[in-house]
Amino acid sequence: MSGFGKPIGVIATTLFLLLTCSYTVNQTEQVIITQFGRPIGLPITDPGLHFKLPFVQQVNSFDKRYLAWDGPMVEMSTKDKTYVQVDTFARWRITDPMRYYLRLRDERSAQSRLEDILGSETRTAIARHELIEVVRTDKQRKPLQDESLAGLTGEEAGIGVLRPIRVGRVAIESDVFNAAAPKLAEFGVELLDVRFKRINYNPQVLERIHQRMISERLQIAQRFRSEGEGEAARIHGNKERDINEIESAAYKQVQEIQGEADAKAAEIYAKAYAQKPEAAEFYKFLKSMETYRAVIGAEASLVLSTNSDLFGLLKRADAKGR
Repeated sequence: MSGFGKPIGVIATTLFLLLTCSYTVNQTEQVIITQFGRPIGLPITDPGLHFKLPFVQQVNSFDKRYLAWDGPMVEMSTKDKTYVQVDTFARWRITDPMRYYLRLRDERSAQSRLEDILGSETRTAIARHELIEVVRTDKQRKPLQDESLAGLTGEEAGIGVLRPIRVGRVAIESDVFNAAAPKLAEFGVELLDVRFKRINYNPQVLERIHQRMISERLQIAQRFRSEGEGEAARIHGNKERDINEIESAAYKQVQEIQGEADAKAAEIYAKAYAQKPEAAEFYKFLKSMETYRAVIGAEASLVLSTNSDLFGLLKRADAKGR
């Protein structure tokens, strides 16, 4: 048993030393070897199996891939003193592992430094531009206009119309990138891209903006309502005028027809009663009776002269009665 123990011990010791002396570098990694905390040699970027002194030297691995930095939502002020909340996103990678290790040590410190530098440059860039420059993408993009506002004139002409921008959000992001990249390069970090992931209004500012939008829309609605009321009054006036014209024309036509009918009737009566003297006398008698019926009522009292035609007929009727 003791004869087999020695080889096993030697093999175990050899394997242990081999494991502590060797290490593997992945394709996505880059390594710096430190001895008692101090870097030894150049960074190792080639993947495969490598060797080091056991116990004395340590392996420090860093990622070679593109890494993400997702900043917190930070409130900041624009040039026109409007407070907005900006959420920034960036891509970066480690290009100088030795400098990165000496200045930052690990990814946690790198993320903290990215937050300091990118947050500061973002605040500076936002503070140099007005709100419309921050929220609009670029000056080549044409914003859509509300067709209902196309006919506005005077003071209302500017409602809903966005003024042209000179810079745009894309250019502001580029300013942040150009300002932050050299500062991060001092830490062995290459900044690949910076983007504003989200830009929100401050809740108090948002309330004021909503109130302004409501006020503008109410102003436009009042204008349309006034125009509608004016158009309704015009239509109502035209209707009344047309009705009066139609009624006047109809009344005129009725009077003309009635006059023609009366003239025709009179002509017929004249022809009928003018054929013989007896017929004329009878016509005169009928008209007198119609006159009596219209003038003399149940309680009527008449005072007539002796030469009155009305009295003459009554006198003749009385004489015949006797």
